[in-house]
Formats: sequence, C-alpha cells, structure tokens
Amino acid sequence: MSEHAPEFIESLLSDSPAALTAARPLRLSHFCELADTLDSRAELEAIRHSIHRHPELAFDEVRTAELVASQLEGWGYEVTRGVGGTGVVGTLRQGGSRRSIGVRADMDALPIHERTGLPYASIHAGKMHACGHDGHTAVLLGAARQLARTRHFNGTVHLIFQPAEEIGAGGGAERMLADGLFERFPCDAIFGLHNHPGVEAGMFMFRAGPFMAACDTVAITIRGKGGHAARPHQSIDPILVAGSLVMALQSIVSRNIDPNETAVVTIGTLHAGHAPNVIPESAKLELSVRSFSPDVRRTLENRIRQLVTSHVEGYGASVEIDYIRGYPVLINSERETEFARQVAEELVGPERVVANFPLIAGSEDFAYFLQQRPGCFVRMGNGAGQPLLHNAGYDFNDENLTVGAAYWARLVERYLEG
Repeated sequence: MSEHAPEFIESLLSDSPAALTAARPLRLSHFCELADTLDSRAELEAIRHSIHRHPELAFDEVRTAELVASQLEGWGYEVTRGVGGTGVVGTLRQGGSRRSIGVRADMDALPIHERTGLPYASIHAGKMHACGHDGHTAVLLGAARQLARTRHFNGTVHLIFQPAEEIGAGGGAERMLADGLFERFPCDAIFGLHNHPGVEAGMFMFRAGPFMAACDTVAITIRGKGGHAARPHQSIDPILVAGSLVMALQSIVSRNIDPNETAVVTIGTLHAGHAPNVIPESAKLELSVRSFSPDVRRTLENRIRQLVTSHVEGYGASVEIDYIRGYPVLINSERETEFARQVAEELVGPERVVANFPLIAGSEDFAYFLQQRPGCFVRMGNGAGQPLLHNAGYDFNDENLTVGAAYWARLVERYLEG
C-alpha cells in the first residue's frame, strides 16, 4: 500500500486479492477506483498547499486561476480563462457522443486571519482558506489528471473553476452565468461538492430536493430623535425601539411559518450610540434570514417588512429597510442525485454513503447553476472533531484529495459511459 494512502482507503481496499500500490497500472476496462488516483496524492497535496499558502479573495483569484489553467493545459485540456471574472473552464472531449457534463469547484478564500500554525499556512494576513476551497480545487484537478490520462469516457466534460462563492449576492456563479457559461460550455447536468467537518473523512452525503438554505440579509435603520439621557421624554429613543424589535422579530418564524417547514431569522448585529448620557439619533440592526422553499422565503420577507414598519412607527420613529436577496434554495434534482449516490456507493461502499442527509442551513451559490441545469451538490466528510468551516483553525483534510478525485473521475466516466 502507498505510504500516502489514508487509513480508511487501506481498509476499503484490504479485501482485494492483489497488492494495490501507488504505481498500480491503469486498466481501461473499469471505471475509476480508489486505488487509481493514489499515485497523484503527493502532487495534489503540493497543489493544495500552494493554493492554501496564497489565498485570494473573491474575484482576485489571479494566481489560483493561472495555476489551475496551466495544470489543465499541461494535461491536454482546452482552457478558457476569464469566465465571469477570474473563472476557468477546462474542456476535454473524447469519442463522438454529444452528451456533456459539468463539474464545478470554487477557488476563493475568506477574510479571516489563519491560526492553524501549519507549515503551509497563509502568508497573507487576514486571508485564509477557511472553507476548503483550496481542497475542492485540488480534488477537481486530481479528477482532471485522471480523466486526461485514461480518457475512459465518450462525450464532453467541462471542469468549471468558479471564483467568488463566498460573497453572497453578485458572486461567481451569477457572474459566470451572465458570461454565458452554459451557452459557451453546454452541460446536460452539473455536479459540485463541499467538504463537511464533523463527519468522518471520505463519507459522502446526499439529499434530493431542497438541501441548502436560501440566505437573505436585511439591514434595518431606525431613526428616532436624539437628546439628553436625562430628558428621554423629549426624544424618541431608537435603542428602546431596537431592543423591542429584537424580541418581536422572534415571532416571525414561531407564529408565521408552518412547524413542518424550516426557517431561521437571526439578528447578527445591533449598533447604536457612542456615549452613556446621549440618546442617539439612530440604531441599526442586520439580520440573516434562511429558508428552504420559495414560498417560505416570500412569507418571511413580507412579514419582516410589515412587522418592522408597524412596530417602529408605533414608537413614533421611522425606519428604512434594505432587504437583500442572497443565494436561492439549493435544490438537487432527483435523478442526478440518485445517480451521484450510486456512483459513491460503487466507489466507497454503501456503508460510507448517507442517502438522506439532514437539511443544511448554510447557503451555496451552486444553487444558481441548479436553477438552469439538473444536477447534484454533494457533501464529503472532512473528519470528525475537526474545526468547523469559517474557523481560523480550519484546514481541508488531505485524506480526501484522492478520494474526491476518484469520485469525480468515476462520476464523469459513468455519466459519459460508452
């Protein structure tokens, strides 16, 4: 067994009648197996660590995009740069079939100061790969390498390396679509993946239908009348109004949304005043609103607008509401999700696959792709007990590099079979 093979891969391959090594010869009579990508482990680690060490924020992924493009070109892909800003698409065609598939990885980092202490930690203060996009990119490059050297498929594969997943509205998926992604690179279906801390590495999780939440942001500015703290009767105190509004907003979900549905309204910030003896002119709240159906999403917006306006005006103050719609609900199509699940079971066994994973309240702009093409967004365990996403101590689990690469390669081969 290769010294780079993680323990869980060794256990999965232990029943093989033949010794499996990193130098195992390629066999074109089968779909990609875990052992077929083991020899790329060191190369994929080097790629990921390089990306991790040089994190780039949304639409600034210049170095990362060029690294991706140069690797793809070296493996014989037709490469298109600058899609939707800094996006890259690698295209490989084989055989005469008109079928096509897209697989996407995200490339951007987060404005978080890294505290992992790793030898390949970020060299840029205040920026780090705290969500694992460095790993997603390396995994898809691993699949690209495998597909290029075997070409065990019939059709066209488009590998989509997307910028700016983390910024919310106006992010990389929307920009790539506006740049004609599916017109320029037709895809019969599209697939994407995200790592999932808290679940054992190499586990695959699926859910058909709504899977990840729509996420909207609301900025509420309450305008009162400032004055002296000793004479509140001569003022309209926006802090009092804001405090009362915080509690009133908690009724939105509990008294307006069907208990069988899921929704979240969180007040993330409340800012007002600068001195203890001054009643300020204004107070500002910012909300995160999450839902799993378009109808619930509309209900939340309508009720928040109505409640906030009437509540604030009841105190004699005025209000401005800036309701920003972010990513939509991520909805996996039934057929493609079942297909993706079957591929995972073939690769790692049914005991390492969860077919109906719980809803995830986080959001993901891959949802925009799924509004235009059928497909599936997959979760892959990043390790039990590992730091959570968007944490200064987070790191992508390198044990997933060859597993994820083998999964994408096999999925493409199966989708474009014969």
